[in-house]
Amino acid sequence: MSIFQYFSKDANKRAKYIFNTIAPVYAKVDHSLEKSYLRSMDLLSEEIDITGKTILDIGTGTGAWAAMFLDKASSVHGIDFSDKMLAVSTKKHPKIHFSEGNAEHLENIPDQSFDILTASFVLHGVTSDRRNKILLEMLRVSKEAIIIHDFVGKTPLFIRLLEFMEQSDYKNFKKQFYNELSEISQWQTKVIPSRDGSGLYIAKK
Repeated sequence: MSIFQYFSKDANKRAKYIFNTIAPVYAKVDHSLEKSYLRSMDLLSEEIDITGKTILDIGTGTGAWAAMFLDKASSVHGIDFSDKMLAVSTKKHPKIHFSEGNAEHLENIPDQSFDILTASFVLHGVTSDRRNKILLEMLRVSKEAIIIHDFVGKTPLFIRLLEFMEQSDYKNFKKQFYNELSEISQWQTKVIPSRDGSGLYIAKK
């Protein structure tokens, strides 16, 4: 994949190049994220019982967030547009069903196919209009709830540098996303700060 795609005006091409490039390194930081994920799962358990639920993780990357649901969920699926990320996730988490796909276009998945749709550190990376498209798809495919694990509060310096490289919308995301979610879902919504600048945004019927 050409480095010139990093400078592409097409946000999908740019993001795909970045995540394909960093996939081998990104997989190595999964362990450092595990404590943060476990804290968020503890907070989530107070809001939603995932026992026996079917889960679809959007923008699953190396599958680290999706793997948090394995112990209690009846099945866990993950989709991502980066084939390099999927190669890593498939090797690391054989119990998860992975496939290639674009979060904005889930037309091949019927309405209410999964109990819960989730995404971790995905939606801050796109503009508000694209976030709305992704949220609409997630709401359509979900029977019960959507769970967004992403930035809440102050973002660490190292992460800010990564977001600069990705040319993400994380600053606006932190300011606007809760209102965006509340308005578009019309479900019960809640934001729960965790630690290290992350937290949960939950919408449930």
